[in-house]
Parts: sequence; structure tokens; C-alpha cells
Amino acid sequence: MRHPNWFPLALVLFSSSLPSVAAAVFPYNHASTSIPTLQQHSDRSKSIATRLRDGLIRLVWSIPDNGPCSAAEPQPISSGPATPPSTLFARYGGDLVLRFNVRTPEEVAALTQAVEVLFLDVWEFNSDFVDIRVSKDVVPSLLGLLPPSLQHAHTPLMHDLAQSIFETYNDEYLPTRESHRPFSPVLQSSEDTHSTNIFFRNYQPLSVIVPWMRLLASLFPTHVRLINIGLSYEGRDIPALRVGVHPTNSEKPSGKRPMIVLSGGSHAREWISTSTVNYVAYTLITSYGKSEEITKVLEKFDWVFIPTLNPDGYVYTWENDRLWRKNRQQTSLRFCRGLDLDHAYGFEWDSNDMADNPCSESFAGEAPFEAVEARRFATWARNQTENENSTIVAFVDFHSYSQQILYPYSYTCTAAPPTLENLEELAIGMAKAIRLTNSEQYSIASACEGSIESKDEKTGGKTKHSKPQRFESGGGSPIDYFYHSLGVKYSYQIKLRDTGSYGFLLPSKNIIPTGKEAFSAMKYMAHFLMGNKGIEGEGDGMEGQSVYEGEQVRQEVLTEKAEGMGGEQLRVEEHTDEEVEFELKRKRRR
Repeated sequence: MRHPNWFPLALVLFSSSLPSVAAAVFPYNHASTSIPTLQQHSDRSKSIATRLRDGLIRLVWSIPDNGPCSAAEPQPISSGPATPPSTLFARYGGDLVLRFNVRTPEEVAALTQAVEVLFLDVWEFNSDFVDIRVSKDVVPSLLGLLPPSLQHAHTPLMHDLAQSIFETYNDEYLPTRESHRPFSPVLQSSEDTHSTNIFFRNYQPLSVIVPWMRLLASLFPTHVRLINIGLSYEGRDIPALRVGVHPTNSEKPSGKRPMIVLSGGSHAREWISTSTVNYVAYTLITSYGKSEEITKVLEKFDWVFIPTLNPDGYVYTWENDRLWRKNRQQTSLRFCRGLDLDHAYGFEWDSNDMADNPCSESFAGEAPFEAVEARRFATWARNQTENENSTIVAFVDFHSYSQQILYPYSYTCTAAPPTLENLEELAIGMAKAIRLTNSEQYSIASACEGSIESKDEKTGGKTKHSKPQRFESGGGSPIDYFYHSLGVKYSYQIKLRDTGSYGFLLPSKNIIPTGKEAFSAMKYMAHFLMGNKGIEGEGDGMEGQSVYEGEQVRQEVLTEKAEGMGGEQLRVEEHTDEEVEFELKRKRRR
């Protein structure tokens, strides 16, 4: 039988809209209850084919369900918000997240030991608090291992972890009719268009992200290429978008092309980091040729966007365990899989006694670069600088959560990076750009700030202890590796929203606001590297000097003074923005 020409299109429309049709035909689900009526029994007496036909007609011709023939039908009585399926309750139903307020190294040591004994999941830690995921049944045991000062110094952040997890999946499991519209890139430079872009309305699985990246590369071939960083442990590609324009009308000899690398998803459960990398990429791509500012940025730099360095773990969070952190690599213990990519790199890998327990969330393997994805990424980056005529001038690794901008070093607080002033200056500017975007506060610190600071009883000041307690090693960090081993002058880890209300389970409504904050920070970084202050604009005498071009000279000068910089380090939290700017300019010009 020969079908009419419109038949394939109708078939595709029907198949892609089947969930909506089913929802229209079978309006009752596990989340709603109603009292059957005569009209409902009459509807159920129809054949399945008839009901599917009627549902398809209502969908295609936009006929409302409560039309004249069914106006008198009673509406289902909702029983409340949708509840998680039994599988989520079985895994997370008895869990909660507690925040402990820590003040002394002794408290940190006790809490660290309790975490190791009970195999607990530490979500976040800094000099003020520690967030720990724990089963309700284990709370008494945990408190019993802690000193009295900590037994009452904690507050619950999430009472119902299963419900919070379910809500991050909610739009995927219970899609609305509107959410079935296919993704189509909006060819406008305005960021407001992203609020109507379905791709950023929800978190997306890898099976959607990769075709989306491929589509962008095909739609914008003048300045976008889809590349592959390497293969993961399970054999998946680590996809990336390379974005940039090489002007052909320049008579100057082409030197090494400056490159900015942005990565996300090293920790699989941090979905907002993956969405943020995608958002920044999309904004730059669609603004080229429409925004003079962005066009210049793309002509000056190549940008490489890696949404997830850990594709195996990311897929696992969608299909099995939403809170999985590591990759999926096999360890020496068959029942404890995964290596922590955030501590798997070669620089100072064995500092501070790397965790030797394969079941630990921070286990980085038994040797540097044992984690396949970290090794692939480092090999790719080194190849770019040595063989591909590129020089990486900035590296930003997005994580969540706690709203922080962190710079090297991560492995220790006793050694200051030679370019500390420049790292702090750019970090201050990025934090200000974020604050001017959405009024969100991002703190600035060295990545080693897992050490605990305690109040000095005599002076009331803060005093760092010579042997700070830490929940995990800072060694093997990618920002340290890029900064020290690859010579990348500006290397940062940015921890995105929020500060603990949702943690890793940030609702999808935050994707666009967080993306806008990150885009503002990256735009500031680009202007800074081009030789101006971005937000402050003109007037500091640096407009014509590219930061990365003059970095080698400054590196030599700062290296000579590195040993004496300990007492000169700028304490950002004790200065206003104006005082910080004045101090930085004074140091730069003397």
C-alpha cells in the first residue's frame, strides 16, 4: 500500500507526541484521583484505537479537552504534588543532609574520623561548615562519635532527600505537552531568548546534549566545531565544542592561537556545572556577528567547552544513582567502583596522604592519572600547546556548590602561586561581574581553603594552624596541574549555586540565572585578558596591553619575590572593592 506524502510526517508527529496523546486520552495517573462518573465509563467503553484517534485530533487541531461535549465532566481531584517512585524512596527515603558548624581543628578531626568510620558522603566543606549526607538511622551513631560541642552544632538542610532528587528529574518523568517541542537554536543574540529555549528549561541527559552539540556545529560552521577530547573508561566520547574565528584579512604572521578552556561535570552529580558550560557556549555562539563585543572576543580567542569530563558518571546519575560523584572505573575492590577526577592529576598527587580507600568518595586511584578521563584530558591539553599551535591562557573548571571562585594552589596553603596578585585581581573582577548580573555573592579564596581557621581567644583574630585538618586531599587538582605543569596563567575552579539550600539538587529554574552569572564572569575574563578591566572599562592605562602577552615578564619578576609574598597577600574579605582596586594598582605600578 502506497501512503500519501504527508504520511511519514504525520507518523513522526504522532510518535513524538504519543505521551501527550496518551495524557489526553488517559488523564489519570498515580498522582491524581477522581470519582468515576457515567461520562467517564462511557469514554472507557470506546476502543483504544478510537480513543487514540480522538486524542490525536484534539492535539493536532488544538481542540481543548474540556470542549462542548465534555464541558460537564468533573475534573480530577488532585491529591497533591507528585511523589517519588518507590525506587527513589528505597534508595534515598531515609537520608537527609546535615550541616555542622565547625570552629576548631579538633572538631574537624573528630568529624573527619566519624565520616571515615561510617562511610558518609561529604557534600561540601569549608572553614565555616561541613555538609554531610547521612541516613536517619545512622544519625545517633554519628553524634555518638562527635565531641559535645558538635552534638548540638548542626542543622538539617534537607529533610526529604528523595523528594528533592525527584524534582530534579520531574520534568523528564512527567513532561508537559509544551515540553515536547523539538529543540531549535534561536538565532538571536539576546539572552532573553534563552528563557523560551526548551533546552535550558530542564537538565538534559547526555543522549540529548550530544545531538544538541552536533546541531550547533552544523548550524554555525563558520565558528563552531565539534571535537572529541578522548574516550572515557566505558568507551564514550568526551565531546567538546571549539568556538572561535580566525580572521583571514590579517597581514601579521599568525603566532600561537590563545585558547580558553571551560569544563564541567567532573563530578557526575553536579548537573548545574554541565548546564552552565552549555549555556555559556550557546550564548557566545549565537551572539557572534550580532554583538560587536562578542565578535571581537571570538576573533581573539578560541574557546573550548567541555560540558562533562565524566560522561560515564553523568549517564549513571540519570539511569541509576542521582548522587553518584566519581567516574565508573573499576578499582581493586569489585564492589567499590569509581575514581575522583578532581584529584587524579599528576601535580602533587600524593600530597596530604591521598585517600587509600576505594570506597571513599574522594578516592583518586593508586597512581596519578590512573583515572582514564583525567589522563585523556591532560594528554589533549598538552598536545594543544605542543603540537597544535595553541596556548591555553585560561582554564575554568565549573563545580557546585557554595558560590566560590577558587584559585591555585589546592594542594597546600603554605606555598603561594607566583602570580597571586593577578589571580586575585581577575577573581575579584569575575565576582563583581556576577554580583552586577543577579546580585549573587561569590566569595574568593585559595583552593586550599579546606583548612579550618579558628578564633584566637586572645586577639579575636583568625589564626591558621600549622597542620590544618582537611576532609580530603587537595593534591592532584586540575587547576594546580594546568597552572603549574602546563603554564596556564589563569586557572580557576568556580563553585556555582547555591549555598546549601538545595546543594547538588539545584532546581532547574536556576539553570538560566546561573548561566547568566557564569557568562558575565567569562565575558569579564575575556576583556581582562585582552588588556582592559571589562566592567571598569577605560582609565587604568592597560587598554593596549594584552595580559597573556606580557605575562612572561611579570612571571619572572614575581618569581623573584615569591618567597617574601606570604606577608603581602591581600586579604580580600577585609577590603571594599575600591580599596582592593587601589591596592592592586599600587602593587602593579611600583
